[in-house]
Amino acid sequence: MRLKDKIAVVTGGSRGIGQAISELFAKEGATVIIVDLLPQGQQVADVINTRGGKAEFYSVSVTDKSAIEKLFSNINDQYGKIDILINNAGITRDRTLEKMSLDEWDAVIDVNLKGVFLCTQAVVPFMKANKYGRIVSAASNVGLRGNFGQTNYAATKAGVIAMSKTWTVELGRYGITANAIAPGFTMTDMVDKIPEEHFATIKASIPLKTVAQPIDIAYGYLYLASDEARFVSGICLTIDGGTSR
Repeated sequence: MRLKDKIAVVTGGSRGIGQAISELFAKEGATVIIVDLLPQGQQVADVINTRGGKAEFYSVSVTDKSAIEKLFSNINDQYGKIDILINNAGITRDRTLEKMSLDEWDAVIDVNLKGVFLCTQAVVPFMKANKYGRIVSAASNVGLRGNFGQTNYAATKAGVIAMSKTWTVELGRYGITANAIAPGFTMTDMVDKIPEEHFATIKASIPLKTVAQPIDIAYGYLYLASDEARFVSGICLTIDGGTSR
């Protein structure tokens, strides 16, 4: 098993890509700590445990600094370490530039960027003490190429890539790697909101002529979180069927 005895925190692990990551990591031997505000996170943890894996669920907002710090401290106290942080929690509030409200801008920045910052800031002292860590954060190919109606979302995903490269420089000496993953269109709840005719156009524009399933993205996270990627840091792994070629 590629993550045997690892302690992995997965934010936004209750559905979509996050759920796929949680289930795959548990299958590969990790104890998975799901952090999400969605109550179905408990169901995901229960299923993992029923299948013989190890998982826990905590209903905590990634934007709540004190709650995140307390949670990570408790996890470290319980297990003696935190090996892996997957910054997957994210939201969208799509609107064109001229119509986007300040509330829509702030909401996306708060979760997608500030949340990644707070979780990483909270976990780093424990990883430094252990001289080991894998930080993998959710970017998007939108952060590389932009997308109509997603000024806020694109800004956060580009920011995640930049932060990951910065953490590579700051944390590498402590045995900590920091990487990002930029998925393309993936069959999640976010994509389900796209009108059918627009979805058909998107699918046709992908060189592989298909849309990713959450597990396709989860395997990328598994690689970067594993010891196989011990010398991989500061990259943004694009998994989008060749769209960002």
